[in-house]
Amino acid sequence: MPEAAIAPAAVGDSEFDRDTAVTLREPGVYDTDLSAGWTIFGAVNGGYLLAVLGRALADALPHGDPFTVSAHYLSASRPGPAVVRTETVRAGRTLSTGQASLFQYDGEGREVERIRVLASYGDLDALPDDVRTSAKPPAFPPIGQCFGPEDGPAPAPDADQQPIAQRLMLKLDPSTIGWALGQPSGKGEMRAWFGLADGRDADPLSLLLAVDALPPTAFDLGIAGWVPTVELTVHVRCRPAPGPVRVSITTRNLAGGFLEEDAEVWDSEDRLVAQSRQLARVQR
Repeated sequence: MPEAAIAPAAVGDSEFDRDTAVTLREPGVYDTDLSAGWTIFGAVNGGYLLAVLGRALADALPHGDPFTVSAHYLSASRPGPAVVRTETVRAGRTLSTGQASLFQYDGEGREVERIRVLASYGDLDALPDDVRTSAKPPAFPPIGQCFGPEDGPAPAPDADQQPIAQRLMLKLDPSTIGWALGQPSGKGEMRAWFGLADGRDADPLSLLLAVDALPPTAFDLGIAGWVPTVELTVHVRCRPAPGPVRVSITTRNLAGGFLEEDAEVWDSEDRLVAQSRQLARVQR
């Protein structure tokens, strides 16, 4: 961890755990409260939402670790009460598949579906150790040579509109912050060290947040503004080792107002612990 990091928070004591908590109301139905602390300009972060549904599925399914989670974002979520409904699609010996949807009420009291997920869960600790890969960890500077929101000469003028930044330890690779200085590279790349601000170590659930926590790659293309997620699929490959993780995100194609983002998450032991792809809408 960086030199200024505080003592790690235990899993369960972290703000992330409290704010993704779900309460079983009846079989397959969970109550939750979406925290305003995980918003940016009023929008609830998509990775945080995925973690909320991921926690409900971990409770509902026979297996506790997400292997693959595919989400479609149907309408914008807002802070406040929500209901998660889960269904077990199949329960096997090594994999269980389930689906979950998160609902909120609109201003007229009608129930609105916000996000729908189909996921397969298993036991990461039961996986074989054999790894054959051509993937390599991203090369970028140590945490002390990277930059977060707190490293600027003054607080950002819209810092109060980005409460999620206060809950993350996010240190961006200097080679991917040109957009913040008015000099985007045009490559569509973002790389950063990622952790939770209270020092809680990464686990499979927090990896669902990590893949969607960096600034959009659209910023590096010179495009500002909100980039809402349409669909996001995450593959969790193994349980991460203690310490911050490295996240690398790239986009290769912006067309028709949509772009894809491919993310890799690497742990402190240089293991590829998660991968993701999402489709996002660019709103100029």
